[in-house]
Amino acid sequence: MANIHVPVLRGLGGFRADWLRSDIPAGLSIAAVGLPSAIAYPAIAGLPPETGIYASIVAPIAYALFGPSRLLVVGPDAATMAVLAAAMAAIIAAQPAGAPVDPVVIASALALGVGAFYFAARLLRLGVLASFLSRPILVGFFAGVSISILVGQIGRFTGVRIESEGLLQPVAEILRKSASIHWPSLLLGLAMFALLWIVKAARLPVPGPVIVVVVSVLLSAIFNFEGAGINIVGDIPTGLPSFSLYAFFQMPMDRIVLGSAAVFLVSFGAGIVAARSFAARTGEEVDANQELIGLGAANIAPGLFGSFPVSVSDSRTAINLSTGGRSQVAGLVSAITLMAALVFLHSALRILPIPALAAILAAAAISLIDVPELRKIWRISRMEFVFALIAMFGAISFGVLNGVIVAISATLVYLLHKTMFPRDTLLGRIAGRDGFYDMQRFAQARGVPGIAICLVQGNLLFYNADYVRTRLRAVIASLPEDTRWFILDASAIAHIDSTGAAALDVLQADLAARGISFGVAHLNAECTALLERAEVVGHIGAEKLFDDTEDALRAAGRQGGEQPLAEVSDEGSLRGGTLTGQGGRDGQNAH
Repeated sequence: MANIHVPVLRGLGGFRADWLRSDIPAGLSIAAVGLPSAIAYPAIAGLPPETGIYASIVAPIAYALFGPSRLLVVGPDAATMAVLAAAMAAIIAAQPAGAPVDPVVIASALALGVGAFYFAARLLRLGVLASFLSRPILVGFFAGVSISILVGQIGRFTGVRIESEGLLQPVAEILRKSASIHWPSLLLGLAMFALLWIVKAARLPVPGPVIVVVVSVLLSAIFNFEGAGINIVGDIPTGLPSFSLYAFFQMPMDRIVLGSAAVFLVSFGAGIVAARSFAARTGEEVDANQELIGLGAANIAPGLFGSFPVSVSDSRTAINLSTGGRSQVAGLVSAITLMAALVFLHSALRILPIPALAAILAAAAISLIDVPELRKIWRISRMEFVFALIAMFGAISFGVLNGVIVAISATLVYLLHKTMFPRDTLLGRIAGRDGFYDMQRFAQARGVPGIAICLVQGNLLFYNADYVRTRLRAVIASLPEDTRWFILDASAIAHIDSTGAAALDVLQADLAARGISFGVAHLNAECTALLERAEVVGHIGAEKLFDDTEDALRAAGRQGGEQPLAEVSDEGSLRGGTLTGQGGRDGQNAH
């Protein structure tokens, strides 16, 4: 923790004046694409539209100063906003009855909390947290979040106030209130949603959200949508974001901490997945620990300027790459452009119709459902697909905030499942070759007469020790009567705990009762020390712990008066295909 490098101005490293020819157009494009989402996304959390513009101004500036990447662009993100909305709802619910509630203050406190989690994670070098939520579980979680966002747009499309929450309740409520639907609002929203898909299908050079904003503002000005009863954005402050510190101590800090942790996990998990996918295209290296600093600063800044948490923005980064951005100057240009828009386009932004923003949010939510990736997961691993569905239905059924807990729990269950049932296999020789081979995989492999060599491919810990002991007992029970040595190849066992040590102690006792010598090969120093402390080494015999399998065979040959190292013939040798566990793989010393 003492050697922490703060990547100040790394995103501007090596900047050359001729890069401005690329960075300025890229920055203008980022602002054009970012403005619609900056206005629309705050609605997910019930925040005023200017907070999104503020976040899109101060966060890129902070990341340009402290972020390590030259090309990533930060900003409002639909998934992060959905988790933020759930966290804010929990905090508001914890406020005393009648107490004043300012959503902006709560969002700012959460942004500071998220930034603090980023910095704490960097101090503890927890960049590995980026891999904690697996890709399948993230894909499933985002699909659930997208459905939640879609349901949340019902009121904005129809002009009807929806008071219920969840998945089915809002649908049932709009059906009950169908007589109150404002049909001009619904038709406008559906038309703008269709326009987004037409632009996408036609692959026009101008992004769909930009076209929707321009068209809907023009229509609003021509046909006076406000007078027609269609909800509009309304007045937006014309000033630039100002520094402010609110009385955060008056809020329930336990809810702030828990909410910040949930937003941090999703923000960082999604942000690093996006960063790595873009880095694969550009050849940049992604250092998750350094990104913690850049993203931490990008969240602290909105918290100090009356806004909300952010993450890596897929759409803005994609525009930056496609338009040839070369450095974080593009992000600075986009921030300056949005400042100008806030000052000079106030009147136009004011009459932007809410159904058009609902269309943008609905399209963004649908884009979170990665159907091709779900199909790929189904094709590769049905089990991982099941966990993706668990994460998806967790976000839908229990709410987005609880969905984070479900996703994390699913990750833990998945990890446990992958390690609870380690594979085991018997190893043998192949005539004319060196080394040892998996006898299930290689039909020509033959066991050494009188000796069984068993490879366990996994750790031996409290949650799988009983399974491993049962499997090895089954293997031992199936050995030929003339077997005099059982050698455990521990090359794939990295960790053993006290429960695992007890399982090995029982195993050696079972072997001793059958008159079979028990040897262990390739046991690492840490595991050896633990077995010594558990007195298992004393029961096995220190002389039966071998550096490698060849040493074990030599010892067995000396004891039996034979030379098991000689070439193994195909006749009369031990075959172990029926003794393997779950289709074992090769170990470090097996092929």
